[in-house]
Amino acid sequence: MDKGLTLTILQEKPVSMDVTLNCKPGELLALIGPSGSGKSTILRTIAGLHRAQHADISCAGYLWNESINGFHMPTQKRKVGLVFQEYALFPHKSALDNVMLATRGASKAERIQKALSQLRRTNMEGLEMRKPATLSGGQKQRVALARALAREPSVLLLDEPFSAVDQATRRRLYRELAVLRKTVEIPIILVTHDLTEVQLLADSLCLIHRGQSLQQGLVADVVNHPKSRQVARLLGHQNIFNATLIKHTEEHSWYQIGEIPPVQGPKLAYLSVGDKASLLIAPSAIVIEHPNSDTRDRIPLDGQVLECVPLGDEFVVRLRLTQIPKSMRFKVPMHMAKEFGIEQGRHIQISVQTHGIHAMPD
Repeated sequence: MDKGLTLTILQEKPVSMDVTLNCKPGELLALIGPSGSGKSTILRTIAGLHRAQHADISCAGYLWNESINGFHMPTQKRKVGLVFQEYALFPHKSALDNVMLATRGASKAERIQKALSQLRRTNMEGLEMRKPATLSGGQKQRVALARALAREPSVLLLDEPFSAVDQATRRRLYRELAVLRKTVEIPIILVTHDLTEVQLLADSLCLIHRGQSLQQGLVADVVNHPKSRQVARLLGHQNIFNATLIKHTEEHSWYQIGEIPPVQGPKLAYLSVGDKASLLIAPSAIVIEHPNSDTRDRIPLDGQVLECVPLGDEFVVRLRLTQIPKSMRFKVPMHMAKEFGIEQGRHIQISVQTHGIHAMPD
């Protein structure tokens, strides 16, 4: 049996769910999706806190749930480390005592040593006797993580663990989790709304929407190659264009978008000529061009700047295209915006590098 975590959930009530996912030992899998999509319910089902109508769960070579014969391992027998968004620490107990509650050992002295070891592991050395009320948000989160690890878990579940701390603390916790991961050879599942957080921390992601797992894979693969328009939208992509497939060649397919010449893109062999498709253009593939530039290896476009909004050292540009009845959004470094005179109302030329085009069925 797989030493990682595998999960299938099927239920109609109280919320419809159809979820399949897997997480290998040492892998950090991020569950991402809108609020109410079922991410926390998945964690609760793994931990045994929610009993779905149909759920098959195995972890570290052991069966935790099997619907066909009604088997359900009780929560207390599952080796789960769970870190909550709001820490869930006992306010009247010290950091050490909170962690000791999760330790196993033949004697109190042994349990104390195990708890101290986990607190050192999460950078809480010297603060062991402090009560939660005297700790910062980041320190409380470290205690909660130490307590989860003290259970010697087979899986670590993190339910939006960074949402209650400020940005500076969050960045420190990111670094600490990245270091800690190297010493933990168990599946780790992180629930978050933040795609940037996913890209910084996770190996893979699973997109959850309305109780369904829409796509799972390596983070870069899912983000750059969503399998549907719906997935692309949920991941925050904006430059999605309606297209018609006009021909296949050996390695590529060709598409018609608006009034521009046919565009070469990834091959969708299962589509027929005349079928509709969606083309996603990565912002990184958009190039600002000087007038009369040579764009033979790129797709030349032009349009009017509708918005040019400063954001840090960049401008966020929304361009109404001339050849396609749609706007395109991208970012431009401030120095480049000044060099090309990009401002609201200005007509500019751009081009799209073909390697930045991703094709999806419509």
